[in-house]
Amino acid sequence: MSKDSKKNLVGQPVFKQIIQIIPKDKFDLIVKRNQSDKFYKSFFTWDELVTMLFGIFSRCDSMGEVCDGMRALGGKLNYLGMDCSPAKSTAGDGLRERDEGLFRQVYEMLIEHFQPLLSVSRKADIQFEMFYAFDSTTISLFSDVLKGTGRNPKGDGKKKGGLKVHLLTDVHSDSAKFANISEAKMHDKKFLSKLSLSKGSMITMDRAYNFYKQFVAWTEEGVFFVTRQKKNAISQVIEILYECSQTDKEDNNKACVLMEEHIHLTYKEGKELKPLCLRRVTYRDEKGRIYHFITNNWNITAEEVALIYKYRWTIELVFKKLKQNFQLHFFYSDTENGIKTQIWCTLIAHLLLNVIRQLSKTDKAFSTVAALIRIHLISHLDVMWVVTEARRTYAKRTKSKNKSPSVVQMSLF
Repeated sequence: MSKDSKKNLVGQPVFKQIIQIIPKDKFDLIVKRNQSDKFYKSFFTWDELVTMLFGIFSRCDSMGEVCDGMRALGGKLNYLGMDCSPAKSTAGDGLRERDEGLFRQVYEMLIEHFQPLLSVSRKADIQFEMFYAFDSTTISLFSDVLKGTGRNPKGDGKKKGGLKVHLLTDVHSDSAKFANISEAKMHDKKFLSKLSLSKGSMITMDRAYNFYKQFVAWTEEGVFFVTRQKKNAISQVIEILYECSQTDKEDNNKACVLMEEHIHLTYKEGKELKPLCLRRVTYRDEKGRIYHFITNNWNITAEEVALIYKYRWTIELVFKKLKQNFQLHFFYSDTENGIKTQIWCTLIAHLLLNVIRQLSKTDKAFSTVAALIRIHLISHLDVMWVVTEARRTYAKRTKSKNKSPSVVQMSLF
């Protein structure tokens, strides 16, 4: 069969085209500020980032696979600004010794750099321009370098380690605004104070983040929130603002607001108990499940309160993308610094793919784009063509080159 000539070949591999998206001048400023290349004669910070991204995009299971895979590329490493493939021991030393905080700064720089591009879309049914979701996901480790959660194993078994990735995402653009990595045993609510939210913004989160002192601080700063009330929370009903009719209560197949209340929750400040004035919305969904939402916003409708919390699910989809499309089951280092570095580089890879999707304006799923990039990582194809088209057509031939053997030819065998 003859190939179609429309291959969209370019002079650089797909991987190089992705790496070029990173603003190298801003990256170099971070390296210079942290002096991360000061005592290195080889395997500089840029080399480590490229090596990690290669392993993450190609889903290698170990640093040995990453280094051997890059060694097989030969001269193509020149496109990436590297003279040669790093040795496994050299790459391992870099993961162990180079501070993971530097890659966190790189990730935060990229979030800020690409924010204008990723913020073009917005949810039409939400009136808040600044709308965020906050949550965490746990990643299990087969080592105890980071303290994990779970039951103690029986016998001589070893308890797994674990880490948590805390993310604040922009719901409108499905892009991260803040990230933090901690031991899995650390309580989630401790990170609420680290969030920098502007006046007039709305944040939604699960009930694990019920932290009344932080709610008071947000209310004073003009930051709004929607979350679920804990089952064991003790509240005082000040006033019933709305209660649905008896007919609506009996119709379990109908989604509706059952009740709207003005409540007080108590929190401790020093030795004194103080009241926290909130609005509680009791909502029943289409499946008959009852939810108790609390918020400090009194202007939006009760239906909007339920809708805002429903959008909290978008951050779960972000975690799903990270775990299903990137290699977070195997780590290239057994040190805390190396594990966190790999997590930061995975978040960078996720951000770069979101940028590619936005630039190409493709409607393909994130998993499809990640698979196409992995398959064509070293192909000399236009990355935008790979993401949007990724098809090579073949013209159908009416005659075959290999003719069937004649009867005389067959008789010779």
